[in-house]
Amino acid sequence: MIVAHDLVVTALAVTLAFVIRFEDARLATRLAALPTMLPLFVVYAGVVYWFFSLYRSKWRFASLPDLSNIVRASTVLALTLLVADYVLASSSFYGFFFFGKITIALYWLLQICLLGGPRLAYRYVKYEQAKQTQAKDGAHPALLLGRGADIEALLRAIESGAFRKIAAKGILSPRKGDLGQSIRGVPVLGSFADLERVIAEFTERGISVRRLVLTPNALGNDHDVDGGDLLLRARRLGLPLSRMQDVEEGVGSAALQPVDIEDLLLRPTVEIDRARLARFVRGRRIAVTGGGGSIGSELCLRAAAFGASDILVIENSEPALHQITEALATLGAEVRVQGAIADVRDRGRMDDLLLAFRPDVVFHAAALKHVPYLEQDWGEGIRTNIFGSVNVADAAVAAGAKALVMISTDKAIEPVSMLGATKRFAEMYAQALDAEIAEKAGDAGLAPDVAGTGTRLIAVRFGNVLGSNGSVVPKFKAQIDRGGPVTITHRDMVRYFMTVREAVDLVITAASHADGEGRSGADRQSGADGGSLGQANAHAREQAAVYVLKMGQPVRIYALAERMIRLAGFEPGVDIEIVETGIRPGERLHEILFSPEEPMAETGIDGVMAAKPLFADRRHLEATMKALADAVARGDRQEAEAILEEAIPEFAARKAAPQAAAAPLPSAMVAQIRSA
Repeated sequence: MIVAHDLVVTALAVTLAFVIRFEDARLATRLAALPTMLPLFVVYAGVVYWFFSLYRSKWRFASLPDLSNIVRASTVLALTLLVADYVLASSSFYGFFFFGKITIALYWLLQICLLGGPRLAYRYVKYEQAKQTQAKDGAHPALLLGRGADIEALLRAIESGAFRKIAAKGILSPRKGDLGQSIRGVPVLGSFADLERVIAEFTERGISVRRLVLTPNALGNDHDVDGGDLLLRARRLGLPLSRMQDVEEGVGSAALQPVDIEDLLLRPTVEIDRARLARFVRGRRIAVTGGGGSIGSELCLRAAAFGASDILVIENSEPALHQITEALATLGAEVRVQGAIADVRDRGRMDDLLLAFRPDVVFHAAALKHVPYLEQDWGEGIRTNIFGSVNVADAAVAAGAKALVMISTDKAIEPVSMLGATKRFAEMYAQALDAEIAEKAGDAGLAPDVAGTGTRLIAVRFGNVLGSNGSVVPKFKAQIDRGGPVTITHRDMVRYFMTVREAVDLVITAASHADGEGRSGADRQSGADGGSLGQANAHAREQAAVYVLKMGQPVRIYALAERMIRLAGFEPGVDIEIVETGIRPGERLHEILFSPEEPMAETGIDGVMAAKPLFADRRHLEATMKALADAVARGDRQEAEAILEEAIPEFAARKAAPQAAAAPLPSAMVAQIRSA
């Protein structure tokens, strides 16, 4: 339909240009020649339109980029006529200019109007229809809060129908330059501080504002806005405060989520290069162990959002597996999803699953991660976090995966708990196997990116995740809802926090860096012969097998509890008490990100740091695992800990000096983290 319209418009524009410019015999001469020259020119125009992507843009969303493409295509066609007229027609056939400069200028203007006009008219009709539909459906009057550019994107989404039941009545902006302006016909009525005044004015006019909608970056540092104060004011007005979620291209529709307390606890999240992630994930087969957990399920959702062709969800909990596969099915993404009930501790099952699926990338998120339980049931921690990780790593290599990404923890550095020790051992095995694969490729004289030279194995460390299973934030919220007390283990306890979405996006970013993917088109073209990409992968392999996510400043848990109580509308120590219960076995006051023997390396990516690898011999690690398996089978914890201490010297040092667990966070380390 679009193709036929544009080709007819081309013929019509040429004809009209002649009719407007010429009369009598001069017009008759040119009209008589049209049946000969017009078909060839129309076919040529079709090729030009295809080159400038006129057929791939939907009329309903016609915009300035589409108009720009129309102008460029029309200019190319006009220049073509100019060259043909001056070089071919005038000298060879007629002895005079067949078109002439004025005719070509008329054609250029007509072509732009006839191509762009119907598109803009169609968009306007759809816009009016959407407004009428909103009115019929009883859309709720809403105030939009955010910067002008973000508000414009939100208004576009509302107009397109991505956000239903919302009728934008006004805008509040943190930027003074936006005040008094209008964005897509909606007035900017004030700043965030004017919320109560604006609501009162609407009430006087008989308009009842039903909700407040924030743009994704409305509470950024550069706006000097207290999100907690805004949330409290919205609650006092009885208005729900929602936040616009980022819309992933081609996946589902936009969504609004209620602004919750945890949205206001952290610094602004790191800016994610989503184009890079899409280049890394698109068209690949992705397997995720522990796919029903907090991190695993988000990995599955993000893989679908970024265009994975197939996803294998491996989970030992049937309810969790069902929940995530159903969530993937409702996304609307063109991805084939398989679910498998399996335990990573079953080596044969892992081998069979991955060999049958043949993944490109495996994300290993399955783990036991709660410190108190692993201190109690230490054998289960070894079976899952060590033997299970080894099973997945070996199965990924045997299946020919391009990369294995092991989800680790900041507790793996200088570990003082069974959780930290088991995760550190799993990291060491991945590093050893990665080095062995690289050595074999080097012995064969092959670049690390050449097909068949092996799997990249990396680990990614980060701290606590807001809203995850076992996170302190849901626990505090539940305690506050019950009226207290809020319990903390120690007044000076410090932790790092991230959102699930940010952690997962940075995990995929780290994987793309290790794999040498996600580069710009120019970089990819320069590496087409394998040399540049081989050098990139070789450098990444030499640089790091462990990546560490930048988590900002550490947060005092006591201060976190106080802030959450105040955000809920109470006063700490007056309305709700904060009670210390004491440090539990295996806990330490401060987590660290790098060992002194493991210097930090730059990746060139905001939010992702790297630790230069400390390689161990895989045969020695395998002998250690045999001894560990024997100790676990006999239930001998003392022997198991001795074996781990021998394999992980820093674990022995921390066990020998437990007071180090309560030492203050070194100022140099804080400075290093902040500057990274």
